Amino acid sequence: MSVAAACPLPQQEQLQLQPPVKAMRRGSRPSPEGGEEEEPPEQPAWDREITFCSERRRRQPQQKLQPAAAAGAAGEEEERLEREHFRRIINAFRYYGTNMHERVNRTERHFRSLPAHQQKLLPQFLFHLEKIRKCIDHNQEILQTIVNDCTHMFENKEYGDDENGKISPASTFDMDKLKSTLKQFVRDWSETGKPERDSCYQPIINEIVKNFPKDSWDLSKVNVLVPGAGLGRLAWEIAMLGYTCQGNEWSLFMLFSSNFVLNRCTETNSYKLYPWIHQFSNNKRSADQIQPIYFPDVDPHSLPPGANFSMTAGDFQEIYCEHNIWDCIATCFFIDTAHNVIDYIDTIWKILKPGGIWINLGPLLYHFENLANELSIELSYEDIKNVMLQYGFHIEMENESVLTTYTVNELSMMKYYYECVMFVVRKPESSI
Repeated sequence: MSVAAACPLPQQEQLQLQPPVKAMRRGSRPSPEGGEEEEPPEQPAWDREITFCSERRRRQPQQKLQPAAAAGAAGEEEERLEREHFRRIINAFRYYGTNMHERVNRTERHFRSLPAHQQKLLPQFLFHLEKIRKCIDHNQEILQTIVNDCTHMFENKEYGDDENGKISPASTFDMDKLKSTLKQFVRDWSETGKPERDSCYQPIINEIVKNFPKDSWDLSKVNVLVPGAGLGRLAWEIAMLGYTCQGNEWSLFMLFSSNFVLNRCTETNSYKLYPWIHQFSNNKRSADQIQPIYFPDVDPHSLPPGANFSMTAGDFQEIYCEHNIWDCIATCFFIDTAHNVIDYIDTIWKILKPGGIWINLGPLLYHFENLANELSIELSYEDIKNVMLQYGFHIEMENESVLTTYTVNELSMMKYYYECVMFVVRKPESSI
């Protein structure tokens, strides 16, 4: 049975079912290397696709009841805006090469404006730019592959094909998001990102295993939610251990990419990306800028038989509205994505089962702090802690100094480090 409702997994019996076969509409997973495929084992560990369900609408302010005709028109307008947004993100993926070539062309123009004697001091400079151009073309091929069938990626929603297929200039905002997404492949699905995953994801996984040990729990009945799942690695690792796990993500940049990794990648390190070519500053060596990474570092289809793992697309607060459903909610670099973090706390309190736990690790780099016309409530950790206690959460573990990075370039001369807060809080058994 597929998970397709606005409030996923509302009933306990749904959580015990097998993942859906052919949850995605285009189910083929061609090998990137081509050639003959090996004969599958008699009992494959995972021969199904990861379910992706869409509930894209943002939460709107409460309004008075409208006549049916007006409500229908509003619904049609929402659907139109959804399709526009969907196609805008696809366009950004397709525009990447044009955008990056323009950037390299500008660098070349600047170099050629130098006096001839200065240009002669750097005989390899133009050759390096040619290498970057080849890397751009390679990245564009991967990005095109990612979006080739994303109009059919959701199990419960069709957005339709783009009729004209014309590529338009994308906004600087969208291009920055796309370049950031390329670095997410490093963090979540490359060997290069393992130290970062060990510092961010492993402490969360350790707490899940500690609180739900396999000798005391039927892991398949322990329901774990990962909001802000990104490219899905943390949620996948939790499902690998046998827990029922669902990732939730709003960003289509992330969702297109996670769908590609989880449902289209069949061999380890079979794809290559150049995530650092956008960085023209703070390079020790020219070669560092064109250093590739390979993904995925594990086979995403190596989930154990009977594993229950899915992804939902949409607003966390809107999708998860059923009370007392989840045994564990795991948030990593997530709570600062809120307009108002108290709303997140409120939602987590409601959807956790009595006795359930919330594990959090991350900083407080509030995403909407400097955006005009966007509500942004920036609370200190002290304030957040006080709010959690007033809701009734019991603090079971707290560490205010977890040092980690986020999509760091280890070769760069500039790196950002976060001193994160990690906590485990429990909703009391007596909660109603």
